[in-house]
Amino acid sequence: MTEPMPLSRMDPAERRMLPAVTVVPYVLLAILALTAPAACHGRALLVVLVLCAVDAVWMLSMFTLHPAWRVRPRPMAVFFIVQVLIMFVLVTKDPFFGFFTAAGYLYAATVLRWPWQLAGVVANAVVAGTAQSTGLNRDTLLGMVIYAAIIAVNAVFLGGSFWLARKQDLARDAREEALAEASETNRRLEATLAENAGLHEQLVTQAREAGILDERQRMAREIHDTLAQGLTGIITQLQAAEQAAADPAGWRRHFTAAQQLARDSLSEARRSVDALRPEPLETGRLSDALASVAGRWSALHQIAARVTTTGTARPMPPEAEFALLRAAQEALANVAKHARAARVGVTLSYLENEVALDVRDDGAGFDADRLAGPAPVTNGSDGGFGLVAMRQRIEDLAGTLQVESEPGGGTAISARIPAASAGAGQ
Repeated sequence: MTEPMPLSRMDPAERRMLPAVTVVPYVLLAILALTAPAACHGRALLVVLVLCAVDAVWMLSMFTLHPAWRVRPRPMAVFFIVQVLIMFVLVTKDPFFGFFTAAGYLYAATVLRWPWQLAGVVANAVVAGTAQSTGLNRDTLLGMVIYAAIIAVNAVFLGGSFWLARKQDLARDAREEALAEASETNRRLEATLAENAGLHEQLVTQAREAGILDERQRMAREIHDTLAQGLTGIITQLQAAEQAAADPAGWRRHFTAAQQLARDSLSEARRSVDALRPEPLETGRLSDALASVAGRWSALHQIAARVTTTGTARPMPPEAEFALLRAAQEALANVAKHARAARVGVTLSYLENEVALDVRDDGAGFDADRLAGPAPVTNGSDGGFGLVAMRQRIEDLAGTLQVESEPGGGTAISARIPAASAGAGQ
């Protein structure tokens, strides 16, 4: 990469010093021109004054009056070379012009790129050494050695100063670049954080909406599985009691069943509101809970219900037991409302890769083709929501629900949950 010109990368503090570069050389040149008559006479004085005038015009035309040229390498190289040559001739005529090499060092630092600055320093060191070695006999070996030593001292001292300045400039540039990169990184980070905040807000909103929808569905299922089924049973028992008005024993039996259903429904409603597990599951395993539910249902509806468990029972997470128990309750409720069955069989099977619940009855059955699709509808009083809720619970656990039936051939409902879901809570 090409080294930029010094004036093109000056910081504001350095730029405030730029007027000194444009003024100091003229001041030095004027002072030395005024003192020249004290050091030289005659033709030498005339040459000095003419060179002073030429140098003033040269600096004026090449540097002072053309600021745009100060960042152009070739014009500035020509300017500096001619300036050094004029200074060299001046010090050969008047050694006091060695002080004018200070302007040469200023120009070397201002108009030359690195590493040409070092060459400019050496050139100025030759001019300064020539002025400082006035009186030495440079025709002798000793004189030449001393002359070379003077030039070397000037070159090393000023060259070292330029080298240190160069190192400081590089360190400054590195710091500025690092700060710029850090600022850009911070800017991008802020933009990313702002974007992530927006995405997070969207996700929170979506999660809230999804949670509201899930809670609505859960409450709908709970209401159906508790209050709706309980109220349906109460209405059925009250209707039966009304029809058995002439039979006190029958009336009392149906009325007592309605009271028990009301108590059970109230208890289940309270537990559903508190998001607790169904009461039968709090006191025993799923197989025991199914036996309890089927026993109470059988006693209530006077329909024989048999519960069978196959396979090796294993612990299941609450949501899996809950889903299967609710499926059994819904299936039994549908049998009581629609099937006109004499017997019901409930089978809980612990298979190798899944846990299955099968509820079969010998009732009237129906056309199973009417239940095709993800949201089956029955002719029950709940508009088919019971089967919808049952299917949602099972499918939420990656399970499947199948309904098989035909007119006069009874109905079979099979709910299956994969072992991975059923055993996730172990």
